[in-house]
Amino acid sequence: MEKIPTTKEGLTRIEDELKRLKHEERPAIIRAIAEARAHGDLSENAEYNAARERQSFVEGRVAELEDLVSRAEVIDTSKLTGKVVRFGAKVKVADEDTDEETNYVIVGSHESDIASGRLSITSPLARALIGKTIGDVVEVTTPRGHKSYEIVGVSFR
Repeated sequence: MEKIPTTKEGLTRIEDELKRLKHEERPAIIRAIAEARAHGDLSENAEYNAARERQSFVEGRVAELEDLVSRAEVIDTSKLTGKVVRFGAKVKVADEDTDEETNYVIVGSHESDIASGRLSITSPLARALIGKTIGDVVEVTTPRGHKSYEIVGVSFR
């Protein structure tokens, strides 16, 4: 079973969502199904079909989250130091073409959110950055073509 690297915050978010699904969503769906059954004929009951569809989605998500929790390898980024880019690093990169600087934190794939600067460790940019230090230049193939980035800073929270 392959371990999935995650931050402590990422695991907490997964556990919170799992708890919400199990303790709030499931009971609400059970009530909705019971109410729809009370209306009679299930073959043409849109409320019943919608509740069953929602139940299917929630159960799938619960299974997915339970799998993530069971395979999570929590990496405490507060204890990491150094100037080499690795999981949990906050990396400042400068676009070689525009000199625009961007900050990223390298996190697990399930906790990535590019809009908030959380870059998945499995992304092409993160894979290119891993093992590099300040001053190194990495080249990445993006949907818009090849991009070059210089590593301007590396820190750990």
